[in-house]
Amino acid sequence: MAVVLGAIFGIARLVRRQTVQFALAGLGGLALSAYVVSRTGRAEDFFLPGLLANAGYAAAYLISIMVRWPLLGIIVAAMRGGDMSWRQDPEQVRAFSRASWVWVGLFSFRLAVQLPLYLASALTALGVARIAMGIPLFAVGIWLSWLILRPRLADAAPGKPRFLPPKAPGT
Repeated sequence: MAVVLGAIFGIARLVRRQTVQFALAGLGGLALSAYVVSRTGRAEDFFLPGLLANAGYAAAYLISIMVRWPLLGIIVAAMRGGDMSWRQDPEQVRAFSRASWVWVGLFSFRLAVQLPLYLASALTALGVARIAMGIPLFAVGIWLSWLILRPRLADAAPGKPRFLPPKAPGT
């Protein structure tokens, strides 16, 4: 049923001349989860790829902070044209590190809630938790990251610095 709905959503995006990238990505994730279930025969294993992805993302953000190349800084730089000059400013590296901790926390929180449900085979609760901790929690992560980074980010107008310089005390 989920595959049929995914296909319908993909066709609807094509009809509206929208990109099907996200629909295809969703179908790919769905296909992977269905494959895992078909191999193990356990319905709760539908959620296993998502749990592993959360663990992987949490680890990636944590390692990036530890090596002082915060992943969120790399992502923001890529979105702003690939300018990695933020790496030269210790204040900006610290800001991106703090914002990256938000994502370590977000992915770890998902695991802390969903892994016990998975281990208990609580499928309904796991499905509800996955939906509740999907886009809504992701939106909170974006908002908290923005609050942390807002003082550091400048407007991206051509010819202007990509990030604000540190403010002098008392200004």
